[in-house]
Amino acid sequence: MSPWLMTVLDVATAAVALSLALCGWRVLRGPQLPDRILALDTLYMGVVALVLLLGMRYGTPLLFEAALIVAMLGFVSTVALARYVTRGDVIE
Repeated sequence: MSPWLMTVLDVATAAVALSLALCGWRVLRGPQLPDRILALDTLYMGVVALVLLLGMRYGTPLLFEAALIVAMLGFVSTVALARYVTRGDVIE
């Protein structure tokens, strides 16, 4: 890999890590429950981005599959949590 690409990946990883820290703060200190749910959904997407960046940096296809699994679990858990908050029950 070129040194320029490595620098870009390092900067992007740092930016995503900062966004993960801020989303984690919002999950812990959110003023209301919908704010926490949105921050949790954003946290999942940040984790997917971080895993993809690390997969690009290390050149392993295993991390790309892990990112896909995290994305699917994040989507399902966000939908389940939103249904629980709005209806009080996940499965009808």
